[in-house]
Amino acid sequence: MRRSSNPTVANRGLTPLDIVYILYIYIKYKYRKGRWCCCMNILISSTSGEPIYAQIVGQVRQMILQGELVSGTPLPSIRLLAKELQISVITTKRAYEELEREGLINSIVGKGSFVSGADQEYIREQRLRIVEGKLKEIIDESRLLGMEYAELAEMLKLLYEEEQE
Repeated sequence: MRRSSNPTVANRGLTPLDIVYILYIYIKYKYRKGRWCCCMNILISSTSGEPIYAQIVGQVRQMILQGELVSGTPLPSIRLLAKELQISVITTKRAYEELEREGLINSIVGKGSFVSGADQEYIREQRLRIVEGKLKEIIDESRLLGMEYAELAEMLKLLYEEEQE
């Protein structure tokens, strides 16, 4: 039996774990150099009542606020993200536009989109506005149900304490 002149992975004695590690190092190196950006771990739920673009915005916002995506980090192109998530380019474009309006990302024509250099205080202020809007919705709904302030405050306190446990 004649051996091939092109050595295979098996001939080099690499295990599947070795291959995964090599790929990890390669991707990490490329990502740091800013030449390539893998798609983020975004999960889209088709059963959720939330629009797809809003799911993307929420998850990317969370990654930025938690420090997973730091200032200057390149984001996948609109087309690449749409392809990876198997959704419309228009949907990803809308999500990126929303993130840009919030000051969380910057888009540069011909270069791509990057996490903005906005300071954490600005980002926190944006998040507080969102919380305030949601609280107003809750107050409106509770008034429609005829709830008293004390009852609403007790419900909020119980839910808050429950989440801390």
